[in-house]
Amino acid sequence: MPTPAPGSRTVVAVLAAGGIVTTLVQTAVVPLLPQLPRLTRSAPVDVGWVVTVTLLTGAVATPLLGRAGDMYGKRPMLLLALGSLTAGSLLCGFTSDLALLLAGRGLQGVGAAVIPLSISILRGVLPPERTGSAVALMSSTVGIGAALGLPLAALLVQYTDWHAMFWATTGLSAAVLALAWHTVREVPSRSPGRFDIPGALGLSAGLVLLLLATSKGGDWGWGSPRTLGLIGAAAVVLALWGRQQWSAPRPLVDLRLAARPAVLLPHAAALLAGFAFYANSLVTAQLVQAPRATGYGLGLSMVGAGLCLLPSGVIMVLCAPLSARVSAARGAKVTLALGAAVIAVGYALRFGDSRQLWTVITGAAVVSVGTALAYSALPMLIMRAVPMDQTAAATGLNVLMRTIGQAFCSAAVASVLASHTRAFGGAVTAPTLDGYRTGFAMAGTVALLACATACLIPHRSTESETHARRPQARPAPGLTSPGLTAGELPRPGDPAA
Repeated sequence: MPTPAPGSRTVVAVLAAGGIVTTLVQTAVVPLLPQLPRLTRSAPVDVGWVVTVTLLTGAVATPLLGRAGDMYGKRPMLLLALGSLTAGSLLCGFTSDLALLLAGRGLQGVGAAVIPLSISILRGVLPPERTGSAVALMSSTVGIGAALGLPLAALLVQYTDWHAMFWATTGLSAAVLALAWHTVREVPSRSPGRFDIPGALGLSAGLVLLLLATSKGGDWGWGSPRTLGLIGAAAVVLALWGRQQWSAPRPLVDLRLAARPAVLLPHAAALLAGFAFYANSLVTAQLVQAPRATGYGLGLSMVGAGLCLLPSGVIMVLCAPLSARVSAARGAKVTLALGAAVIAVGYALRFGDSRQLWTVITGAAVVSVGTALAYSALPMLIMRAVPMDQTAAATGLNVLMRTIGQAFCSAAVASVLASHTRAFGGAVTAPTLDGYRTGFAMAGTVALLACATACLIPHRSTESETHARRPQARPAPGLTSPGLTAGELPRPGDPAA
């Protein structure tokens, strides 16, 4: 059982700050997108890669650094991710060239691995009674980082040179990196063996093809040869990768473990929850900025739109202790199902009335409450079902599924709004209110699917899974089996278990 290290509260605070900065860096560029073609002297279609490249590198880095953390140490991989975040921000702050800006944004995307690595570190340094609340806080940083990123970036872009946004994120990232270097210690549990390079290459190629098609399909056309070709290539590559992983002695992703309902269903729920969560900020920011001529728009600035989301981010942090208590009393499965149901209620409110500012903020806040509950429960379910030495890889895969869900949501919402766009007179062209309501209904339906998926998750870990959670446990004197050390306890499902 992990014992709290001296200064463990400081470690939790530093890791939470890392999660907030990571999400802030990823979302802060959004207010800048309309101006980037002029600022970088580039075509609007090329500027879209500023977001796409971060998504791609983050999706690839999350499972790879997670597995490397389990094998070579979680602390060095955490520092690597934070260092890449800092270097990418620094590069973006020095350049107005689109190619270098994309390189910097790609380095920033590697920082997406900070959150799953931090969760796995918390499991190793905190006792069980504190792990739940710390993981819930870590999960909530996704919301507060996004909520802070939009208004902060909008203010900097509006009143200062646009590079100031990247200088600010450079300072924040460097500060967290220095704090992590001095406060975070290594978790002793490691998985032996060689890093699965073919598995890493196969997963990276499959994810890039899939997310590239998802992210750019709206621009290229969903029925275009380019989009369909990428989707087909992704299916082939991922199928071959799955076959290679199934037979590999030390796979990058343990598919046998991932196929068990206790692991597979939380991953499926993460994909659905990621889809349902992302529609909240994505649609809200556009809806409140719609011109008043549409009959529903509030005509707010980007700063105003970001401030509308700020209460949602604060609520996610405030809900962290509540979600931990619910999980401790009723189990993480109940917390996940409850959170998904609350998300659906929030979208029902958004569907009913989105013409007034207070109803928009209220509906978005309800969705954030549900997201806080769901996101805090997902890593707890994963940690319950996997051995200690696979925590970073498994939580990284779970975060990856959330990322894929967000990418699917972005593509689906963009398609829905594009199909409901019309002219409202004069030079005003915008999506109709029915288009936004369709987006709310779609996200609410996906949230209900996530709730149903949560209900199917096995309620209790098996005894073998319980033992697998404690690979450092030492056998009593006289009971040690020859050739079986404390770090080699049987995995769930193995004959020895």
